[in-house]
Amino acid sequence: MAVDSNLSSPLGPPACEKDAKALRFIEEMTRNADTVQENLLAEILARNANTEYLRRFNLDGATDRDTFKTKIPVISYEDLQPEIQRIADGDRSPILSAHPISEFLTSSGTSAGERKLMPTIREELDRRQLLYSLLMPVMNLYVPGLDKGKGLYFLFVKSETKTPGGLPARPVLTSYYKSEHFRSRPYDPYNVYTSPNEAILCPDSFQSMYTQMLCGLLDRLSVLRVGAVFASGLLRAIRFLQLHWSRFAHDIDFGCLDSEITDRSIRQCMSGILKPDPALAEFIRQECKSENWERIITRIWPNTKYIDVIVTGAMAQYIPTLEYYSGGLPMACTMYASSECYFGLNLNPMSKPSEVSYTIMPNMAYFEFIPLGGTKAVELVDVKIGKEYELVVTTYAGLCRYRVGDILRVTGFHNSAPQFHFVRRKNVLLSIDSDKTDESELQKAVENASRLLHEECGSRVAEYTSYADTSTIPGHYVLYWELLVRDGSRQPSHETLTRCCLEMEESLNSVYRQSRVADNSVGPLEIRVVRNGTFEELMDYAISRGASINQYKVPRCVNFTPIVELLDSRVVSAHFSPALPHWTPERRRR
Repeated sequence: MAVDSNLSSPLGPPACEKDAKALRFIEEMTRNADTVQENLLAEILARNANTEYLRRFNLDGATDRDTFKTKIPVISYEDLQPEIQRIADGDRSPILSAHPISEFLTSSGTSAGERKLMPTIREELDRRQLLYSLLMPVMNLYVPGLDKGKGLYFLFVKSETKTPGGLPARPVLTSYYKSEHFRSRPYDPYNVYTSPNEAILCPDSFQSMYTQMLCGLLDRLSVLRVGAVFASGLLRAIRFLQLHWSRFAHDIDFGCLDSEITDRSIRQCMSGILKPDPALAEFIRQECKSENWERIITRIWPNTKYIDVIVTGAMAQYIPTLEYYSGGLPMACTMYASSECYFGLNLNPMSKPSEVSYTIMPNMAYFEFIPLGGTKAVELVDVKIGKEYELVVTTYAGLCRYRVGDILRVTGFHNSAPQFHFVRRKNVLLSIDSDKTDESELQKAVENASRLLHEECGSRVAEYTSYADTSTIPGHYVLYWELLVRDGSRQPSHETLTRCCLEMEESLNSVYRQSRVADNSVGPLEIRVVRNGTFEELMDYAISRGASINQYKVPRCVNFTPIVELLDSRVVSAHFSPALPHWTPERRRR
């Protein structure tokens, strides 16, 4: 298709006229970032002027930035929790937003062990869809020909519930996949998936994964990109193939779907897709029976041009494993989003994972940035290259000056819109998948397990540290314990220590427990008991590298390879959680 030269973009030559319009929109938004931000805030404040929240601070209809920043405080989730709970309980008055709250998007866990509830309104789906619509036009600048094949993406819905007032409470991607925006999306040759909607929307994670992998195998020569939301999700899919390749080969050989797949809509859908193909079945057997799975992605899907997964932040720990399975394919991180808000996109998606920067789109929300170690928030266009900031958002759905908890480093600008490298989640200690465990939560879990240890054999945990072990699939938490054993005749038994593992898991938040029970995205917690004196050696090592003996504190999480190797060389026994922790999708009543 010929592209109108008037619609071309400084970003590069668009693949089609639709792409040209998307790229031009990006240019317009980023070129006028400050004006877009000023107008967007005024629109949010005018719309929500009569909400209970804004009236409380006597904004009196003001829509300018100075008044807003003078009168409205910067807040965290705990500050807003009473209002959110009222909405969840059924109060339909305009508490936070003039538009009705349509559902809650569940975010990472709070200290109380429940997922956070982020209010949203129907029109936010349009805003999120707008950002999605910009991803492929950017990718097409770097990878030509994506309209000639398909994407093998492992996408899943997760457990959801309803609040006491009847509103759905579910993860943001579950909300999107179940929406008409996704289910009835128009055909786009640049964005075709191998997975049918029936498989993506199946709530049974095994049946969903099985069907998506099977469809990916059937369509293997059409696959041009392979992905999942997080790097950990793609590795789980590869592990799933390792475990079940013989079943896939059988299904393809005989053209019949495995009997464990009982979902009616999937079976009906697959009846028109799955046909006998003995040659493909034999190919899968030959490729998968070997113990060598290096480059398995390009061996099975030979036309794959890149891997599409998030490998920034905590997901960076999976990069070496993905490189092994993919043969070093490029890894594209395309967008930056959360339950609170969608933020922006990567205008150079084929950059190295360590160099990924996201361009904030100023039309998504009103953004402010608190310098690390500072208190005064600055505007989007006023951040400084090289500085780190905590992200603060104000949204149409009623979040006002809300601390998201993400720490970002400014790497540059595209026009007047800043570009950020995601550094970390604030205060997060351990993370394998969507789980996030902070230091206080880990401390509480260790204390509960140590209490059990003391009751059973009189011993206590003298020191501990932790490690996110991603060498296993799925990854799992490892706790290194040095024990204080008061009575040598009552050494802790293996059974006692495995119960301590489970006690720790029961003490962790609902996101962790859901990851263990429903999502199978985190493996059983492991306690590695180290010999006495190990933590003194750890301190000696830190001091030898320049740490101050007066200021040294035992790190509660380690990821520096020499330290992990030191700890592992001192392990005297290892113990795993013997069962799944308790978890149900129902929310606790407060």
